[in-house]
Amino acid sequence: MINKKWDIILKDEMKKDYFRKLGTFVKHEYATKRCFPEYKNIFNALRYTDYDEVKVVILGQDPYHGIGEAHGLSFSVQEGCKRPPSLDNIFKELESDLGIHRENNDLTDWAKQGVLLLNSIMSVQMDRPLSHQNHGWEQFTDAIISKLNEREKPVIFVFWGSYARSKKVLITNSQHKIIESVHPSPLSAYRGFFGSKPFSKINHYLKENGEKEIQW
Repeated sequence: MINKKWDIILKDEMKKDYFRKLGTFVKHEYATKRCFPEYKNIFNALRYTDYDEVKVVILGQDPYHGIGEAHGLSFSVQEGCKRPPSLDNIFKELESDLGIHRENNDLTDWAKQGVLLLNSIMSVQMDRPLSHQNHGWEQFTDAIISKLNEREKPVIFVFWGSYARSKKVLITNSQHKIIESVHPSPLSAYRGFFGSKPFSKINHYLKENGEKEIQW
C-alpha cells in the first residue's frame, strides 16, 4: 500500500478487522465530503520516512482542516498556505534554540532526513477538526509507534501537548529518548514550549549515537 518497508512491518495490522472498517469509512468520507489531506497524500509521512530511516518522531493529533494546507505530514503545510500559529511558534523556538530562521512551511525536507511527521489521526473533514477520530486511525498509529519502540536502533520521540504525551506509555524500550513539553499552540506555548530547546536536544542525542544531525 505504501511501497516501503512499512508495508512489511504493518502487514498484520492492515489485515485486522478495524483497519478494513477504517478503510471503508475513509473511502466513504472522501467520496461524499471534502476531506484532507488529498487521498493520495494520507500516508505521506510513511512514504517519506521509511521504518529503518526514522530517527525522530514528531507526533501531531490530526491534519489541518483548511483548504490546501494538509499534505500528510504533522505540523507541515504546503507552500502558498498561510503559516498556522503552531508552526509559527515552532519556527520561533527553532530560531531561539539554534539561530535558524526558517521561511519554508513545507517540512518535507525534515521528513526526508528521518523525521517521521506523524499525525495520530491521518485524515479530517474540511473545517471539522477531529471529525475522523475514534474510527481506527488511533489504533493504527499507536501500532506504528509500538513497532518503532521494538526497534533496536534508538528513536527520539517528540511529544508536544497532553494528547501526544499520552502516547508515552507506548515507549517501553529505555534506549529510546522522549522529548516532551506543552503544545506549541498560542494557548500553551508560553507555558513551557518556548525555551524547551527541542531541536538542539534532538541533534545532541543524534550526535551522541553517531547519527547525522538534522538540518532544520
